[in-house]
Amino acid sequence: MNTVKVKSYAKVNLTLDVVGTAGGYHLIDSLVASINLYDLVCVKKRKDNLISVSMHGMDSEGIPPEQNNAFRAGEAFVRRFSTKGADITVYKNIPIGAGLGGSSADAAGVLSGLARLYGADDERALCEIADSLGSDTRYMLNGGYCRMQGRGEKLTPLPAPERPLNLFLICPRTPVSAGACYKACDEGERIAPSTENCLGAFLKGDAEGLGRGLSNALYPAAARLNEDVETALEEARSFSPLGACMTGSGSGVFALFETAELCDWARSRYRGKFRTYTVKTVVPKEKKKSFRSPFALTDEERELSSDEE
Repeated sequence: MNTVKVKSYAKVNLTLDVVGTAGGYHLIDSLVASINLYDLVCVKKRKDNLISVSMHGMDSEGIPPEQNNAFRAGEAFVRRFSTKGADITVYKNIPIGAGLGGSSADAAGVLSGLARLYGADDERALCEIADSLGSDTRYMLNGGYCRMQGRGEKLTPLPAPERPLNLFLICPRTPVSAGACYKACDEGERIAPSTENCLGAFLKGDAEGLGRGLSNALYPAAARLNEDVETALEEARSFSPLGACMTGSGSGVFALFETAELCDWARSRYRGKFRTYTVKTVVPKEKKKSFRSPFALTDEERELSSDEE
């Protein structure tokens, strides 16, 4: 096996509580779920131990290596497992700086792809590398429905609901810095924790209760830092969904609807200036497959990797 392709899925935070700090890091309690929006990560063996990364889509081409989590993940993997290197190509479809976990998805995709490529089955070591790359990278290794706590390393998998959640995403092109957002959160108003109550509604299959419980403690800070966040959330709420919320530290927001048809209806009537998507929550299937060429995309993958609207 010389090449591997991995679909690395985005996530949404249905809730995000900031519950304290420890060791200079914020502690969170969050209900998260993967959605069917993904970056395609292709890895190909090299004969030396170097890592090269090529990015395509979502204006990712200019990301310097030292700031690229895919590159950092590749180098960390080679150091930890003493393997040869890889040429990595990432076809981005997850908006950057939208709170959808795109950077962590890329890092997790690289780790998963390299593990398959070189037969590394030490899950604990992969998780340790993931934790060093970002607070939600460990979660991104497997995704699905999960309660995320601590710095993001404490994960409690949750059963998938009978039907996926249907979401209408609105993603401003202006990002929000996660670091600046957490700092502003410390200095601003506090939002009461909601994860416990929202989790109860989720486990009962109570979509209306889940919609009422959607909450993000970082929203007031993100809205102060970027006025597009408030605009996007107001636009999402204008369609009278079951609930609406910001994901991560923004700037993306989502509206929860009972059906996919209602999501399509909302998107068809959207007249704002931001990118929009209709998505649903998913439990990622086996993501690691071998291919003769990592650059031979299917029609579906080519469409997804080039669709930015």
